[in-house]
Amino acid sequence: MKIINSLSLNMVVEYPATIYIEEIGIDQARKLAAGAESAVGHTDTAAVFSAVLGVPVAPNRVTISLKRGEEILVGQYRGPRLPEGCKTLPEGAAIQWLLAKIN
Repeated sequence: MKIINSLSLNMVVEYPATIYIEEIGIDQARKLAAGAESAVGHTDTAAVFSAVLGVPVAPNRVTISLKRGEEILVGQYRGPRLPEGCKTLPEGAAIQWLLAKIN
């Protein structure tokens, strides 16, 4: 399991593929994140994820290749652009937690 902050079709490497995405709650996201490998590329986003989830999410700028059968935890940021050095969610912002399954 990996935790990422955005999902791109460039990450999918086996075709044909179907991506099933479901929204999950913070408790399930927290459990999944606790054992997940981080692929969150920006330090500030990783810090915000850590604060929201209450588990460490390290910044890790890597290339992701997703194959059939993989599941990914996606933290989709919704809100204004994060200010430089941000460690918490700004007013009016939220993280939508999604579980994506590649089939």
